[in-house]
Amino acid sequence: MSAISAFWFGLLTAISPCPLATNLAAISFIGRKINNPRRTFLSGAVYTIGRSLTYIVLGAILVLGFTAVPRVSWFLQKYMNRILGPLLIIVGMALLELIKLEFPAFVSNERMEKQAEKSGLLSSGLLGVMFALSFCPVSAALFFGSLVPLSVKHESYFIMPLLYGIGTGLPVMAFAMAIALGVKSVAQAFHKLVGVELWIRRATGVVFIIIGIYFCLRFIFVLF
Repeated sequence: MSAISAFWFGLLTAISPCPLATNLAAISFIGRKINNPRRTFLSGAVYTIGRSLTYIVLGAILVLGFTAVPRVSWFLQKYMNRILGPLLIIVGMALLELIKLEFPAFVSNERMEKQAEKSGLLSSGLLGVMFALSFCPVSAALFFGSLVPLSVKHESYFIMPLLYGIGTGLPVMAFAMAIALGVKSVAQAFHKLVGVELWIRRATGVVFIIIGIYFCLRFIFVLF
């Protein structure tokens, strides 16, 4: 269930409007000067790999950092279930847009556009890294508020971030392939996916709050 959850968090991150819109904009921008569909697809693939690897490396560093310090590791192992309760409630409220989380961008849009202008395979990967570091509220809540605590709980510094990275990459690769093949219904599919994502995100938010309340009642108040 934890592995499936990590993959689900990545998938939900990928289809959220903000990350998905930036992904599509980047892939379209990268491929706009490339007449070869194969090279367009490769640019999209390298971009996706760069973005996924960023999540994997960042997740591994955070989990290893938490678990490497004996006192921190002991504290998290003992109190993680108590911490997860309130944390899941907060993340659930963020997914339902009941509260807003603000996260500063690591890089500016101007730098991203200048990097994309090069339209090379290497620059595509670097662009994926930069976009991954520009967390939107939803992606930040899912990554820092859900994936990292789950990975720390299971001391999984590679598998959980890897599954999350794969989840973030699949929808992007699908759209990259569609753009490379010149599918005209890409825009329509994008709008439909955004509509579906809204209900998926709301359902996930409700589930998070319910599980968070359960964890609070069981591990903090010890009612059962």
